[in-house]
Amino acid sequence: MERETRAHAPDTSGHPDVVEAVEGELRLLDPAVRSSRPLAAELLDPEFTEVGASGRRWTYEEILAALPDMAGDPGDGTHHRPSAVTGTLLAPGVVHLTFETVRDGRRARRSSVWRRASPADGGRMRMYYHQGTPVPGEEAQP
Repeated sequence: MERETRAHAPDTSGHPDVVEAVEGELRLLDPAVRSSRPLAAELLDPEFTEVGASGRRWTYEEILAALPDMAGDPGDGTHHRPSAVTGTLLAPGVVHLTFETVRDGRRARRSSVWRRASPADGGRMRMYYHQGTPVPGEEAQP
């Protein structure tokens, strides 16, 4: 009888790079950070690109210019509410995050790649790539 063997990746969720990437992701969802170009710029890699839930492709400069209009207001409840944030260390200084958000009743599945900047650029984790995919209707799959 043949046995099925599977490679199991080690749990890297507590790795300092993963923790830093999750903290950065959550900061980028904060309306105060989104409305501040300097604060958002600290968290985005200069080579950043995004494919938004709308399908639009965004560059670093485009997203920094647009974020204040997409910031939301915590006072009126129009901000992204994240859930099920998970992170995986892909390589030293490279992290993949996945999670869901709800904003104004719309759900989106999100994926981002974070990479560590060079020491000359501050040495912190920055978002390199992000993608949002709308969740249709009341899809039950997590």
